[in-house]
Parts: sequence; C-alpha cells; structure tokens
Amino acid sequence: MQRNSRILSAILLLLSCPGCSYWKIPGGVDSIAIDAPAAWASANVANQGSISRGWVDEFGDADLRRTIAQAMASNHDLAAAAARMRSAEYVAMAGRARILPDADLRGSAGLDSSRNGLGGTVDRERYDLTVSASWEADLWGRLRDLNRADAADAAAARALFRGARLSLAASTARAWCNLIEAQQQLALAEVTLDSFERNLRISERNYKGTGQGALDVQFGRTNVASAQRDLEARRLARDDAARTLETLTGVYPSGSLRAGRELPVLRRRVPAGLPSELLDRRPDLAASRAEILARSGRADAARKSLLPSFGLTTSAGTPVSRFRDLLDPQALASSIAGNAALALDPGGALANEARAAVELNRAALRDYQQAALDAFREVENTLAADHSLAAQERFLEAEVKQAALAEKQSTRDYADGVEGADILNVLESQRRANNARSTLIRLRNERLLNRIDLHLALGGDFHTREG
Repeated sequence: MQRNSRILSAILLLLSCPGCSYWKIPGGVDSIAIDAPAAWASANVANQGSISRGWVDEFGDADLRRTIAQAMASNHDLAAAAARMRSAEYVAMAGRARILPDADLRGSAGLDSSRNGLGGTVDRERYDLTVSASWEADLWGRLRDLNRADAADAAAARALFRGARLSLAASTARAWCNLIEAQQQLALAEVTLDSFERNLRISERNYKGTGQGALDVQFGRTNVASAQRDLEARRLARDDAARTLETLTGVYPSGSLRAGRELPVLRRRVPAGLPSELLDRRPDLAASRAEILARSGRADAARKSLLPSFGLTTSAGTPVSRFRDLLDPQALASSIAGNAALALDPGGALANEARAAVELNRAALRDYQQAALDAFREVENTLAADHSLAAQERFLEAEVKQAALAEKQSTRDYADGVEGADILNVLESQRRANNARSTLIRLRNERLLNRIDLHLALGGDFHTREG
C-alpha cells in the first residue's frame, strides 16, 4: 500500500510540474486537394469508357503474353521487390507487439570454490532465475500511431510491388516490340544491300560494253559499301535488343533470342477512364498516399513523445544454492512497480524532432500533389501522341507507296537504257524509298511503344493468359 502511494504521488508530481510547457504540440499538417478535370483534354470519343483490363491481350500476340509471363516468373528485380514487400509486412507485424507487455527470462548457473580453514576446498552451487515484464500504457495513442505508420509502410510496399509488376510487363512488351523492329530493320538492310549490288552489276556491265559510266560504277560501289556497313550496324542493334529482352526474362543475354516477324497490330483506341480515377488506380500514387499516412503517423507519435508516459514493470527471481530450490515459490522474490515519465526537453531536441516530422509530412503531401500532376501529364502526352502517330502512319504509308513506284520506274528506265535515265536518279529514288520503309517500321513500333506507355500511365491491369 505504501509503495502504491509513492507511485501515485510521483505521477501527480509529473502532471503538475513546470515541464508541462514542453508538451505543446506543433501545428498540424496541411491538406492539399488535387484538382482533377472532368475529362482528359487530349481524349476523343474513342477514348471514352472504363480503363482497359488485360491490356496485353489487346496486342493479339500469344508469344508476347508467354514472354511476359516468363518475365513475371523469372525476373530478379521483381523478386527483389517482392522480398522488400514481405519485409515491410513483417516489420508491420513485429511493430504491433509494442502495445503488448514485454517479457524477459534470464537464468544463470555457477560453481564457486573456496578454501576452508583446514586446507581443503568447499564447493558452492549458485543458480539464478529472473523473470521480468514491462508494459507501457498507450494513453495518448503514440504506440498506435507508430503501428499505423508501419501498416502504411507495408501498404506502400504492396503498391510499389504492384507497380513493379506493371512496369515489368510494360518493359517486356517494349523490348519485344523493339526486337521485332530491329529484326525488320535488319531484313530491310539485307534487301537494300541486294538492290545496290544488282545496280552495281548493271553499271559494271554498261561500263564494260560502252566504256562509259565509270562514275556510275564508283557511285554503285560506294552505295554497296555503305549498305554493308549499315547491315552490320543493324545486326548489332538486333542482338542488343535481344539481350535486353533476355535480361528481362531472366535468361542469359546471349543475343540469340528471336521474336515474331511482324509487329502487333493496334485494333482500337484505348479507353482512358476519368482523370479522377487515376489517383486510385496508379500504383505510384497509391504508394505516395501510403507514405503520407506513414509520415503522418510518425509525426503524431513524435509530438506525443513530449507527453507523459506511464508504465508498469514487474520482476521475480532470487539466487539459490540448490537447483531444486530454483522454482520454489517461497524462495522467489517479486516486485511490481509503476512509473511515469515526462520528457522535459530543456534543449528543445524532442520538440524540434516533432516539428521536423511534421515538415516531412508536409513535404510528402507536396510530393504527392506533384506526382499527381506528373501522372496527368504522362496520360495527356501519350493520348495526344496516340492520335498524332496514327495520322502520321497514314501519311507515311502513302509516302512509301509513291517512293516504291518511283524506285521501280527509275530502275527499269536505267536498266533499259532509256534516254535521260542515269544512276543518280536510281540512287536517289532508292534512297528515298528505303528511308521511307525504314521510317515506317520505326513509326509503327513507336506507336506500339506509345500505346504501352499509355497503358502504363493509366495504371491499367494486365493479364498473361496463354493463347
């Protein structure tokens, strides 16, 4: 009874001491609203509707789906992200124990030897077993705030893992399309070299027959050498694209992987949903929101650390000389004590740490607002590019058609010896036709890459069903 009276007196003293002035909690954090428009500025009627689900299937390529599935199963970066997610979840589970009593069991044993007055030795056994426990009463919710912060960290880790999966699917799809483009550019370079070699043979035949056209032969040999150099560069680009895809799928980057022969065909516009839905759908924004909650919880806990803390401690144990007495209830000594503490913080360190936590929370809010604006910008840019690239492809297809006709006509005129036809016309028409074909391959792939970026910017789900 006397012990309890002393504990109560100590608590009352702490509650009435001048140090209460240090309990002042810094001002609360700001709240920032995200101004989301009612519709995307760059969208049209074809983009209306809910965001696409299973966007990988829209490319209609079973090999692409299988490649993405392989990346999901074998990519090391994704496995590392999964481990970090599990680590954050374990930390959250471990943190929940802070509101429970903390128990500790310690034991020791020994043998002491000493000499007696008769010149002999006396051995004494020594055993010690101590059980102690402590518990902090979470009156102000500080421990619950820390638990809330840990749970938010785990939620952020889960969102980041979901984002890593989406990013890996997009990166794999991009690498797949890049490899197909590299293969097509290599095939075009082979056709171009063959065309230049045929022109050179014609020039050399004319020169041998007439003794004229030496300059044509020099032009032809120059183009053949240039085409050979370009062929080597295209082969290197294809191998590099293959190594990128192999690395993503967890395969040794030998450069031997080959993709399909044709680029996937885009069949429809992407439903983009509403801008306001993006805030809930994007994994990076979900992770940012969770980070805000985590920092808010730690800011609240830091401010509450300036308030008094209350706890109980208990212990039981005693040293004995015989092992059988170790657990004898009559031999055990026990104590129970209550404690109350108040951080006086004369130097202001704790108060400044609390203020710093609040400012970090404000910074997280601002970061989230900026991340939301960046997300809106990414969607608007890719939507606008989706429309523009589609129009550019139509114009480029007409350009390729006309350039091919001009190439065919000039080559035929030069081979038939039509008056006024010369090698310069042939070379110029071939240059234009080949450039147009190469540009069309690149543009079609650029449309695919932009479409993948659009799905990534929208945060849409994907599936990798076998087909």
